[in-house]
Amino acid sequence: MLRKFKITIDGTEYLVEMEEIGGTPAPTAVAPTPQPAPVAPAPQATAPTPQPTAPAAATTSTTAGTTLPAPMPGSILKLLVKVGDDVKENQPLIILEAMKMENEVVANHAGKVSAINVAVGENVNAGDALITIQ
Repeated sequence: MLRKFKITIDGTEYLVEMEEIGGTPAPTAVAPTPQPAPVAPAPQATAPTPQPTAPAAATTSTTAGTTLPAPMPGSILKLLVKVGDDVKENQPLIILEAMKMENEVVANHAGKVSAINVAVGENVNAGDALITIQ
């Protein structure tokens, strides 16, 4: 049986004729209903000793200053500051190339650059220390 369809693509109208190919439809498989796994009784345990956990911080603060971590893995493309430079909050410090995109790493607070822990061309992982600001 020949069927006709009218299709519009980008404002241009096309008339398409399609012939239905006979045959039997493919059988459909019915997924079996999953049975819940048997639950074993929970073993009796003594109360666990609470262990202090520190929340993950975006920066590490020490007496030497605040260390800015790499936000993602990539390669250091440019260093925009030097040790001893005064920086303002949100000032770009490093250009980090990741997935062929250039990403600015900015200062999270004003201060003075006390250490640069990376060099141009160096590959870094997410969380690696990039710059320390006092």
